[in-house]
Amino acid sequence: MFQARSVFTPEELLMLKRKSDWRAAWMVFHAWAVIFGAMALFVWWPNPLTFIAATLIIGARQLGLGVLSHDAAHGLLFTNMKLNDFAGTWLTDYPLMDDMYAYRPVHVAGHHRFTQQKNDPDIGLSAPFPITRSSMRRKVIRDLTGQTTYKQRAGLLRRAFGRPGMPASDRLRIGWKRLHGAIITNAIIFAVLAASGHWWLFFALWVLPFMTFHELIVRIRSIAEHSMTTDNDDPMRNSRTTHANWLERAIIAPYFVNYHLEHHLLMAVPCYNLPRAHEIMLAKGYGQRMEIQPGYIAILALATSKPELPQMQAAA
Repeated sequence: MFQARSVFTPEELLMLKRKSDWRAAWMVFHAWAVIFGAMALFVWWPNPLTFIAATLIIGARQLGLGVLSHDAAHGLLFTNMKLNDFAGTWLTDYPLMDDMYAYRPVHVAGHHRFTQQKNDPDIGLSAPFPITRSSMRRKVIRDLTGQTTYKQRAGLLRRAFGRPGMPASDRLRIGWKRLHGAIITNAIIFAVLAASGHWWLFFALWVLPFMTFHELIVRIRSIAEHSMTTDNDDPMRNSRTTHANWLERAIIAPYFVNYHLEHHLLMAVPCYNLPRAHEIMLAKGYGQRMEIQPGYIAILALATSKPELPQMQAAA
């Protein structure tokens, strides 16, 4: 079992665990500023290239909101827990139709406690890999055409309103209780855009990126974190850190989400301190023991390394 104090000094652990309210506030502001800035770019200079760029940027920042909500689920975003949970729901999670309060116990007590074991609630995300290129191609098409999001969210909406056959008033009451955060926050986003004279941006550059590119990079992020790791029983090797260049940080790995190995080893460390934890571990000679990949291209190569079946190759 990994013991942080066997790798880090007490002074290093104290430094790494230190939270900064200003840094947290900046990251939340940054995510929303980038989202609305990308929308403004397209309005100011409307053409196919700026629309595609805005879609990629916004989809990535939607993932970024999820990353910040994840930190809040661990109690790492703000020092005040009421502010932490407010930011982790109303400012980051609810706009994405997620529920931090439901996610928190499953993630912390389940995924972190049983990482890559049979009772890990997330084991189904990593177990299928590697897959063939043709299988990955089908998944990418489903993601980019909105099929994946529709399937997931339609099921969520059906379950949110209780069981079929219940009185309509009861179903509406249950649905509001479960979805009021998503409804209110998305209504606010729509109202802000409508007040600016561009209500259509809600659908073109909020809903569309969420249903397409956002879903694809959530998949890529998930693959990078635990799929094809080399030893499911070794905490140094059952989670992965993926080095990311500036472009990958912008559109695939926002807010240090690529330092996933360090996050699993040091669950009480805010995301912005994970790069420093990585540096300390490398400086102390732990690099050879750690599951690290040089970039997301390498991850996708690993993920699609399963050979095609002979009949599929012949058909191609």
